[in-house]
Amino acid sequence: MSEALHGRRVAFLVAPEGTEQIELTQPWRAVQEAGGTPELVSVNPGTVQAFDHLDRADTFTVDTVVGAARVEDYDGLVLPGGVANPDILRTVPDAVRFVREFVATGRPVAAICHAPWTLIEADVVRGRRMTSFPSLQTDLRNAGADWTDEQVVVDQGLVTSRKPDDLPAFCAKLVEEIAEGAHAGQARSA
Repeated sequence: MSEALHGRRVAFLVAPEGTEQIELTQPWRAVQEAGGTPELVSVNPGTVQAFDHLDRADTFTVDTVVGAARVEDYDGLVLPGGVANPDILRTVPDAVRFVREFVATGRPVAAICHAPWTLIEADVVRGRRMTSFPSLQTDLRNAGADWTDEQVVVDQGLVTSRKPDDLPAFCAKLVEEIAEGAHAGQARSA
């Protein structure tokens, strides 16, 4: 087990249902294996329902409700994908605020698959080089991002990947970015 993230807390922001399970569990495990502490942040207390594509998978216990979550308590933010997950999150003002404020701090943010929809809603993609599930490329370009079709893209602490097949590269980069810390060039006013 690595200690790259020893003493670091990482928020995983998910909706009450619709998260692609593997895009939650593999990055979660990567944070733990690097010595970090992952925490599940969601819209409501209780549990969240993950999915394996369109099939219900496991449930996971929420650690913190996003309305009570404090950006300054975390060293990194992970936004798992799944089509429904970010689609729900982008309609929740507290979730959008949390993401916007997190990006403004310059701390690392990692988003995979459809998760950039939440970043678009938070208005934090303009001028950023990113990737995503291919169906989001027009949305990202329309929001001002420079979309590219690559396994993993890092732009000043913003880590993005396309799909579950990219998880090994995504996990490695998110751990690396969180271990490195805040990016002064990324910090912007919220």
